[in-house]
Amino acid sequence: MTFKINQVPNKKYYGQRKGRGSMAIARAYSKFGASVSDDLLATIEEILKELANRFSGEVAATPQMFDSEYLCPVEIGTPPQTLNLDFDTGSSDLWVFSSETPANQVNGQDAWDIDQSSTAQLLMGSTWAISYGDGSSSSGNVYLDTVSIGGVTVQNQAVESARNVSLSFTQRPDTDGLLGLAFGSINTVRPNQQKTFFENALSNLASPLFTANLRKAEPGNYNFGFIDQTEFTGDITFVPVNASSGFWQFTADGYQVANSNAVSAPHQAIADTGTTLLLLPQEIVDAYYSQVQGAVNDVRGAGGYVFPCSATLPDYTAIIGSHQAVIPGDFINFAPVDGNTFETATTCFGGIQASPSTFPLSIYGDIFLKAQFVVFHGGNQQLGFASKSL
Repeated sequence: MTFKINQVPNKKYYGQRKGRGSMAIARAYSKFGASVSDDLLATIEEILKELANRFSGEVAATPQMFDSEYLCPVEIGTPPQTLNLDFDTGSSDLWVFSSETPANQVNGQDAWDIDQSSTAQLLMGSTWAISYGDGSSSSGNVYLDTVSIGGVTVQNQAVESARNVSLSFTQRPDTDGLLGLAFGSINTVRPNQQKTFFENALSNLASPLFTANLRKAEPGNYNFGFIDQTEFTGDITFVPVNASSGFWQFTADGYQVANSNAVSAPHQAIADTGTTLLLLPQEIVDAYYSQVQGAVNDVRGAGGYVFPCSATLPDYTAIIGSHQAVIPGDFINFAPVDGNTFETATTCFGGIQASPSTFPLSIYGDIFLKAQFVVFHGGNQQLGFASKSL
């Protein structure tokens, strides 16, 4: 079986507004257990206060730390209840807001009503918990239920019901939960880890793979079980995946800034649809922004590199095996810093930033993925990269 799942626009998407860059890097650091500096947390707090004073309650309650522009519909239970989830190749839990989530922790999310599903079964003695680098956490009970995506149905899929949700998720009415697509070895269910939806669906797929065709400023899609030849140009370059970390980990061999000479800089990286930014070794980030006039590393303020919004950003090319993955410079102008639009701001936040010093891997998030066609091959544990029309 094969199926295509199209992303849907998030109706509560906050947009390219002030503070989105600071919150995106705080989110990425927290996700991978890295501490978020007091200075950056103070910056975010000031941004939220300003938003609360300026906008309606709904907007003020939509901080960008976990903002997602596009989500994917997933059906859970019998009869099916549709929730809009983030597909996250950087985690391995399928967790949702539910009827067990305390009312004061729900802020506009659609919740899975467990009692309304005739096929939901409590997995006795099992719990799940995810901790973040900012000290917050989410946790709860585990159920087995029917989950359908794009026509493929998995019976007895572990669905993690949130009995406690961190404030950063409560303040995110845009999404109803996460669907992890990394390897089950980092699933947080205890005492027995549970398989991901993809791992459970493998035997039903025509080919043991899925592809991500994310887009800039428009919905993309995921394909399961097949490779759509119309979604990429040229050849697909496959590289081995080191799954021992639980992530889709690969070796990036080097980089090129604009038309300068290619630089050999091997580093270990993961392909992560659940992280917005492209997080690279500090020396590569410094080399990139050395080519951007007026760029400064405002770690204590904005949380990373900023530059004049009027600056022309050079293309960044990631060298992966024989593939040259070009990210256009305009993809890297991520968000305004001192205004709510690019037109009114003078300072902008870069989509390329340094990976956490305490996390050993670079994180190739959406800034990178929206410029590439990517194959996640679970059968032979490989990643495939190809160019596409942008």
